[in-house]
Amino acid sequence: MSNFLYLFRGGDESFNKLSQEEKQAHMEVWGKWMGELHEKGKLVDGLPLAPDGRVVENRGEVITNGPYAEGAELVGGYLIVSADNLDEATEISKSCPIFDYEGSVVEIREIVDMEDH
Repeated sequence: MSNFLYLFRGGDESFNKLSQEEKQAHMEVWGKWMGELHEKGKLVDGLPLAPDGRVVENRGEVITNGPYAEGAELVGGYLIVSADNLDEATEISKSCPIFDYEGSVVEIREIVDMEDH
């Protein structure tokens, strides 16, 4: 069993156009999906990310407010899931609610031990 990081990109523009009731309903879909993953022992952690932040470059010589990415590429949140392999992690991601509102990408990356590198 390994842990995999899901990085969620896109969908914020469509989500922000929803009414408050529609947003709440969609967040309930996320809660249900994550609850099901938890019940199956697949959810390790996960939270949305604030839209603002900082970009640090050249060991702090350049610090800018950010992130700077196209809306469809902006990382809006993350999830850590436990899966047997990349194929299983990919299969789990297919039911992700991000795809309900034009979220374009779930990037999946295996989390490896520092000792393995």
